[in-house]
Amino acid sequence: MISFNYESDFKLELEPVYEKWIQQIIISENKTEGELNFIFCDDEYLLDINQRYLDHDYYTDIISFDYSLANELHGDIFISIDRVMENANTFNVSFQNELLRVMAHGILHYCGYKDKLEADSQEMRLKENEKIAMFHVEQA
Repeated sequence: MISFNYESDFKLELEPVYEKWIQQIIISENKTEGELNFIFCDDEYLLDINQRYLDHDYYTDIISFDYSLANELHGDIFISIDRVMENANTFNVSFQNELLRVMAHGILHYCGYKDKLEADSQEMRLKENEKIAMFHVEQA
């Protein structure tokens, strides 16, 4: 089950479209859907989580807590809408494209992809782009 939760004024339009897309990502990675919670929040909300649970004192666009069991994906994905907006401006992409990238990023971590090393980061970016393209195909 995929759920969308809001700790800010932001709301996803057409939640079922995003849900179907996330399900397609999971299937394309040969995983099964468990309980996945997307929590959309602001910078301060995510900074508090970063400080409290990860002992990091900086803003970030996403924090994911992975509770997956084998191939069944479970977890909580917190996304700062403030960071997504700023990153979209910084990288000169649309807000929606950056939001899709971050959402896919969280799911890809649960699928086993890493991003700490440069080679891993490059593979993650390729996978993010592949999954973003899947969303745009769905919309066509």
